[in-house]
Amino acid sequence: MNVPIPPETSAAVLIEALPYLRQFYGKTIVVKYGGNAMIDDNLKSQVMQDVALLHYVGIHVILVHGGGPDINAVMKQVGIEPTFVGGLRVTDAATMEIVEMVLAGKTNKNIVSLLNRQGARAIGLSGKDANMIVACKMQSPKGDLGFVGEVAQVNPSILSLLVEQSYIPVVSSIAIGPDGNSYNVNADHVAGHIASAVGAAKLVLLTDVEGLYADYPDKSSLINRMTIQRADEMIKSGKADRGMIPKLEACITAIEGGVERAHLIDGRVPHSLLIEIFTDSGIGTMVYA
Repeated sequence: MNVPIPPETSAAVLIEALPYLRQFYGKTIVVKYGGNAMIDDNLKSQVMQDVALLHYVGIHVILVHGGGPDINAVMKQVGIEPTFVGGLRVTDAATMEIVEMVLAGKTNKNIVSLLNRQGARAIGLSGKDANMIVACKMQSPKGDLGFVGEVAQVNPSILSLLVEQSYIPVVSSIAIGPDGNSYNVNADHVAGHIASAVGAAKLVLLTDVEGLYADYPDKSSLINRMTIQRADEMIKSGKADRGMIPKLEACITAIEGGVERAHLIDGRVPHSLLIEIFTDSGIGTMVYA
């Protein structure tokens, strides 16, 4: 049952948001969409509402997504068992076809459809469109990972063009190589490089934890604010959990590229994007220079 919100409470919320609406009006925010927020139907709807609201108050949003669970499901349907080395998906030619079909097709277009239903104008892209994301083959000390790539260059002209025309670009983390091959690139890394390339005001990464912990899993050790120097130290010291490493690397890439702030926020919290951007308290871990 929905409890009516007193009008004065609604007004107070809007007044609290006013400085942030003014600060970010006309600015670009890159959002990495992933984790449980991509699986739970209620959270999916809320994230799309958040993005649509940002769009309609004059904030430009570029949405970057992965889709590991969708890829795993399709691979198993066709009898291919997913294999991971050091947290990275081993991507042979057959797997790459599935990854591209799922990410650039099914997952991307589902997100576009959900955003369009909220009244936003979304357009789905992969990194191959207009050579937006150029990647080189990842060289791993743990063996050949196949068509797993690292971002070598981002050409943001197509993103700028769409944003200027009031579209929301939805980008899947497929890249093109100099050899013409498709490459599977970590979506966190893609988001960090795109945020840097477009001069975003913020990079926001949705995760399945409350933020970064100094001593995981001790929840009292949640870090609210940290510098990129501390983030780098946590990666090098091994204090950062394996799944958190690419997220911290994305934050470092973005900040070093001129982005003012990067945020790791809990995508399981309803309307976490709005809480982070429009409230004084914020949520999760903020990374800054």
